[in-house]
Amino acid sequence: GNILAGTDLIRRLEGETAHGITFPLLTTSSGIKMGKTHKGAVWLDPNLTSPYEYYQYWINQDDRDVERFLALFTLLPMEEVRRLGSLKGEDLREAKEILAFEATKLCHGIEEATKAREASRQLFGAGSLGEAESVPTCEIEEEELRKGIPAYILFERSGLCKSRGDARRLIAQGGGYVNGERLQAFDQLITLDSKGEQALLLRAGKKRYVRIMPL
Repeated sequence: GNILAGTDLIRRLEGETAHGITFPLLTTSSGIKMGKTHKGAVWLDPNLTSPYEYYQYWINQDDRDVERFLALFTLLPMEEVRRLGSLKGEDLREAKEILAFEATKLCHGIEEATKAREASRQLFGAGSLGEAESVPTCEIEEEELRKGIPAYILFERSGLCKSRGDARRLIAQGGGYVNGERLQAFDQLITLDSKGEQALLLRAGKKRYVRIMPL
């Protein structure tokens, strides 16, 4: 493969001996390879995978993988890794949050990791949508939002769906939500509430979010 080709090239051009280092494939507990070719894989470049999306990637890992990933992808002492890995049930959420925070901190820095953690807590708790700065955001003219936009068009424009056809199918299958409420029709008119609401939160499936902010 590439490693052998590289060592051979060095030998031919430089007359030197080169060595290649390999590592076992990293797989999840379900046997799926973690890599750039796998659907849903993440990038280290924040322009390709935002710090918030990176954080969510780690917090959504299988319960069975948490202790191993804490050992591999954080700098926590092993005593703490084992303590977190021993947590069960609802308490395991603490371990997942620490895994996500520590992994994001190593990749993007403590400031971005903190923003991502707070945004996640706000989305899954009772926080304000307008304050969730790290959540992927799409800006649309306020006047247009006040008039209303059909749901399938809004989902396509937000980037949650690749096309309007994809958006229609998502909503028809019950996977489209606005501010936590499931959409009943693909052409349902979505408006920015005139009672002081400063943002809309779109959700596709269980874990993909985009915040709609008025310009």
